[in-house]
Amino acid sequence: MTAQKPGLHPRNRHNTRYDLTALSQTSPQLAPFLTFNPAGEQTVNFADPLAVKALNKALLAHFYGVENWDIPDGFLCPPVPGRADYIHHLADLLGETTGEIPRNATLLDVGIGANCIYPLIGTHEYGWRFTGSEVSAEAFASAQAIVSGNAGLSRQIRLRRQKNPEQIFTGIIHKNEDYDATLCNPPFHDSAAAARQVSERKRRNLGQDKNEALNFGGQKQELWCEGGEVAFISKMIAESASFGRQVMWFTSLVSRGDNLPELYRALTQAGAVKVVKKEMAQGQKQSRFIAWTFMNDEQRRRFASRPR
Repeated sequence: MTAQKPGLHPRNRHNTRYDLTALSQTSPQLAPFLTFNPAGEQTVNFADPLAVKALNKALLAHFYGVENWDIPDGFLCPPVPGRADYIHHLADLLGETTGEIPRNATLLDVGIGANCIYPLIGTHEYGWRFTGSEVSAEAFASAQAIVSGNAGLSRQIRLRRQKNPEQIFTGIIHKNEDYDATLCNPPFHDSAAAARQVSERKRRNLGQDKNEALNFGGQKQELWCEGGEVAFISKMIAESASFGRQVMWFTSLVSRGDNLPELYRALTQAGAVKVVKKEMAQGQKQSRFIAWTFMNDEQRRRFASRPR
């Protein structure tokens, strides 16, 4: 049970195989979903969306002290280890400015989603404070229920509804606010049809019937937008230039590496002073996020040491 998972950040709590017995003790709802693989090892049926959600509930309770967590049917059920990796690599990026990882950082999660996953991990691991923006009323209500249902989270996490789906930072970042970083898991696909194709392929790989719900779910605003992730991130880059003195680092996941050249061109056009790419991996799956800033080194040092 101690085999290392390749590629995860050294501080990631999920660097070894899941101890399903311990997880079931923390969250008894997981126990009915445990099964055995052909090698006789205990596992979870990842083709069953209820099993995947039960595993997520157990991981969040066991490792991050989240006692009450749920998402509505059909919403994205995030893989916790990969989401934690983004938080830990972002912590390293923030730490490079002053030489140590900040414990009082303020972050903006663009599209917090129904699952509220990044703030749940970031507040527990580093004591960070989060603002979460969200377009969907149902996702907003779900995230609010998670924050309200867990002691102490309402002091660390606040939510803001983005009423204009064409805007990302405008209407969310207020005039006299500042943030150490923003983070985002943008919609990847460029159409509903493209999202469906990938869903069907995942179903076949999992041995699911085509009428079964996909194990990770996902709503329209979570999975696709016109132009896909390049269009979404490019819009974010263009809009970020107006908030370059209020935010030290803007960041976003980029699912496809071959989308990077176009995004780098957008960053040059926007006038970004520095651009960083952080590579991540979970087993065979490669991922990365890009970070950009409109501040030089000295401006970032002053920003990071400002009174809180």
